[in-house]
Amino acid sequence: MASVSVLHAGASYAQTAPSKAATDVEHAAAPAWLDQIDGAQAMDWVRAQNQKTLNTLGQKPLFKSFYDASLKLLQTHDRLAMPEQIDGMIYNFWRDASHQRGILRRTTQADYASEAPNWTTVLDLDALAASEQKNWVYHGLSCLDLQQSRCLLALSDGGEDAVTQREFDLSTGKFVPNGFTLPHAKMAADWLDRDTLLVSYPWTEKDVTKSSYPYIVKILKRGKKLSSATTVFTGKQTDVSVDPFVLHDGKGNQVALIREGIDAFSSRFYQYEKGRIIPLDLPERADVTGLLGHKLVVRLDQDWDTHGPNFQAGSVVLVDLDRRRMPQMLVQPQSKQVIEAAVVSHGHILVSLYDNVRGELHVFTPSGDTFNRSQLPLPKNLSVNLISADHASPLAYAESEGFLTPPTVWSIDTDAATVREVHTLPAQFDASAMTVDQFQARSTDGTDIPYFVVHAKDMPHNDANPTLLYAYGGFEVPLFPSYSAGIGVNWLSHGGVYVLANIRGGGEFGPAWHEAGLKTRRQHIYDDFAAVAHDLAARHITSSQHLAIRGGSNGGLLMGVEFTQHPDFWKAVDIEVPLLDMMNYEHMSAGASWVGEYGTVSIPEQRDFLRKISPLQNLKAGTQYPVPFIETTTKDDRVGPVHARRFAWRMSELNLPYYYWEQVAGGHGFGASQTEIAQTQALSWTYAWSALGGVAH
Repeated sequence: MASVSVLHAGASYAQTAPSKAATDVEHAAAPAWLDQIDGAQAMDWVRAQNQKTLNTLGQKPLFKSFYDASLKLLQTHDRLAMPEQIDGMIYNFWRDASHQRGILRRTTQADYASEAPNWTTVLDLDALAASEQKNWVYHGLSCLDLQQSRCLLALSDGGEDAVTQREFDLSTGKFVPNGFTLPHAKMAADWLDRDTLLVSYPWTEKDVTKSSYPYIVKILKRGKKLSSATTVFTGKQTDVSVDPFVLHDGKGNQVALIREGIDAFSSRFYQYEKGRIIPLDLPERADVTGLLGHKLVVRLDQDWDTHGPNFQAGSVVLVDLDRRRMPQMLVQPQSKQVIEAAVVSHGHILVSLYDNVRGELHVFTPSGDTFNRSQLPLPKNLSVNLISADHASPLAYAESEGFLTPPTVWSIDTDAATVREVHTLPAQFDASAMTVDQFQARSTDGTDIPYFVVHAKDMPHNDANPTLLYAYGGFEVPLFPSYSAGIGVNWLSHGGVYVLANIRGGGEFGPAWHEAGLKTRRQHIYDDFAAVAHDLAARHITSSQHLAIRGGSNGGLLMGVEFTQHPDFWKAVDIEVPLLDMMNYEHMSAGASWVGEYGTVSIPEQRDFLRKISPLQNLKAGTQYPVPFIETTTKDDRVGPVHARRFAWRMSELNLPYYYWEQVAGGHGFGASQTEIAQTQALSWTYAWSALGGVAH
């Protein structure tokens, strides 16, 4: 995704050590060399830490079985091939044992709907990486609208968010001779026409924001050097980022927009037209998701008083680019509803909506000045996600799934508002004796927090079930029921209980659910998570000696806070690609872009709160902590590995035991290759089960 407002998207332009400013703010001291991402001394320390973990967790009998199971799941051909619509064809990026880095392949729409589609390989990334001696990781395509075979292909070095973009011809399967090439950096680019790009790029080393994203947009013509590109928009170094993007409606209408990210959630939008920059009259907390004729499809994250109609946060509205008409309501969420997506498909608007964490899809069709609304006949009480839509075609694809229900891909005819089952994943584990419950826990301020429990039907209520509790709690990112073969095979099938908590800070119930945990209100998030643990104990499902918790990125911060605030609640704490030094996060990797979420140490009230919750600064000698598993990657140019390194170093200073694992490649994830990912997953499962006393059966 192009947005950089959440930790799942965007990162720093260059991976550097924290700035000098970091040393001016209170922090638990660690040697300066540990902050040098690729420094020789730091990497020697990383290798030594990794070896200790391999010598312990990697030598346990469980490790080999979890590694084999994880790798098999990653490489099985039973996986669904998710469709991407380009130029009337279906594309898919596929990885297996023969294609560790993956292949980009295509088939026809009709053949994709068959039981065994015939795929044609367009790009072999393993072969490309070998020929160019690069650790290439595929990061997607951006294709020209009317000649979609011409695309910008994004390639990452080892999984970094920074990419190289090169013009690629899908029809020939080759890079375009003397085509567009944008060297490795954090960037955003889109096509104005066949010979023109709008590009946000670090044109010089100084042309980046404090968050390390580019903020200057230029026009780049075919055959011209980067140095000849002409500036059309300049943001501010205090912005998060500035990103151009071009929307189409399938009927020849096109609009070029520039999004100036003010902070993690606020933006200003501008239209670029014939050399002019036209500010758009939109609220700062909004997202433009599509174009329908001369109207923008806009999802609101705040209430909007237009001095005409008033719109509620979470609604989707249509905004006339010509400003001849007032904005028009498309759909407003009701209580416990949230609108996840709104995209254009052949003159219709497809809306993905969740009602009390259960998914629905609706088609809105223009009828004069209003819209007719049809709910698509998809399975009830499951997650429903849009996979692909084409503004020029009525064909779209969606997926339904649940904790125990394997994913099904559905084709949608938006003209007829009908659906048809295309492919269903074979069950990856036996769920016949399992069930799912949804409960609510009462948080400290009286708010009810929903959570799901996946368990065996005959689960005893004896306080002793091995339980894994997962949550995220930030950036308005929702967590919905999903089918995880890894959890099914490596946890549930061995008698474990899996719990997904819909704590505040996420987006399960719209903007207000997120805002309840912003900045100094963030303790609500941590109290919600602890409340779920209390509720699990009150229901005699588990107890602290049988409870493991896991979370990554912002969820890694959640794990760090729970580790330090409630060390006696958990037996195992898996802290993945985390933020942990909240007194210095603003100066680390892309940290400055998240001030809108966490707050800043430059404001005394927010500094005091960050000091209170920061895991690194709250580690204490003599405290009986569980032994944590701290995971990160060297190539993480989003959060960066320094948080995890400092935390582990501080624990060693306090003579506290821990496991540490830093995979070199993989970016903000768990590895670049399938074998690396399987290795990290196997260590994680081995850690959890070992801490809880071994697999139940």
